Amino acid sequence: MHKIVLSLLMCLFLTGCGGLIDNYFVETPTDTVQEKFEAAVESMQNKEYGKAAEYFTDIKDNYPFSPYVVESELGLADAMYLNENYLEAADAYRDFENLHPRHEATPYVLLQTARSLRLSYRSIDRASTNVQTASEYATRVINEYPETEYAKLAEEELRLSRKLLAEREVFIGNVYYKMGNYEAAWNRYTRIVKRYPDVKEVHDYAKKQAESSFIQYRKNNSEDIREEREGSWKQLFKWL
Repeated sequence: MHKIVLSLLMCLFLTGCGGLIDNYFVETPTDTVQEKFEAAVESMQNKEYGKAAEYFTDIKDNYPFSPYVVESELGLADAMYLNENYLEAADAYRDFENLHPRHEATPYVLLQTARSLRLSYRSIDRASTNVQTASEYATRVINEYPETEYAKLAEEELRLSRKLLAEREVFIGNVYYKMGNYEAAWNRYTRIVKRYPDVKEVHDYAKKQAESSFIQYRKNNSEDIREEREGSWKQLFKWL
């Protein structure tokens, strides 16, 4: 029996029988980082953005020294953007800029950050902080990279962001107006006229509303003063 076991061991270590050890003890090779990156690119081409994001995340998290990691960081942001996960995309683009501030893709990344933040704005009755930040990123592209193809696109992005900001200001002004708080409405409309002369349709509307609010405000003030005076006379008559 001892001779049989010894013969088997010799077979495993010295002959082709050693392949049995590989089958039992050696881990099956997994996809290489290059294969994962190629799979991610293919997923992007097939519009499988969620799947692509998973591949890019895997490369970014598990292969930090790979030559594909920088492209994967940018690919992840693009996948999130195309999958309409705009806030996550904005964070990913900003992470990329922070990690690679001098990368040749920086003007594109800034533009995409602006787009992502603007598109994350879903309702006019919500805070517009992200839209304001979007306009700042678009302005950076225009000022810092004026010779690139992205500067012109950033001008359009800035126009869209400013239009949203102006429309939200009008929304607030209209709320005050409907509440009868004409002083607050007048102040809001006047601010729109001063800040957004480039958003013509909103500017013209705000100008008319500012005039109407001021007239209503003065009218109410006059009525309040008259009622106060009449009230004083009535009080006087009570003492007579």
